[in-house]
Amino acid sequence: MNKFFISTVLLVGLSMNMSAQKHPTPPPHPSKSELVNIKSKELDKRYNQEKKLILNHPLATKKMKQDQLKALNEKYRSQKKLLKKM
Repeated sequence: MNKFFISTVLLVGLSMNMSAQKHPTPPPHPSKSELVNIKSKELDKRYNQEKKLILNHPLATKKMKQDQLKALNEKYRSQKKLLKKM
């Protein structure tokens, strides 16, 4: 009986301790405009990296580079339009 009483008190004490711990507040969610700005910066960064890779490719001909840049610019424009619609 004594062991049961001690284990019950210990269990209740631990459960109260666990429930009393404070949880950190979640970080605030970014506003819609902040989210669009972040995505836009990421898109610009990715566009510049891909453009640099295309222009510095050692085996691609001038015509191939032009075609790839044209496709990249079209993709970039369409993604920018989608961001602005948000």
